[in-house]
Amino acid sequence: MGEQHGTSEETEDQRAAGYWRANIRLLAVLMTIWFAVSFGAGILFRDFLDQWSIGGYPLGFWFAQQGSIYVFILLIVIYVRRMKVIEKRFGLDDE
Repeated sequence: MGEQHGTSEETEDQRAAGYWRANIRLLAVLMTIWFAVSFGAGILFRDFLDQWSIGGYPLGFWFAQQGSIYVFILLIVIYVRRMKVIEKRFGLDDE
């Protein structure tokens, strides 16, 4: 009887570890995208992007002031949707 409990506990631990691996991987990807957009487009590549404009403002400035916020909101939406899939896959959804 003790072996069955150990196996079940092991499976639960493996499932929890898989869930957190998937969660951290998703966060790493999304935060990398946000960093690339906010720091990369808004600071590092600003001079290059300023050749173009959006709404009368240079594109590099726009990314620094507005674009990174819009991208962050989009990434939140993506995170919520992907987490629902991950939770369902690991049996942690509310449904």
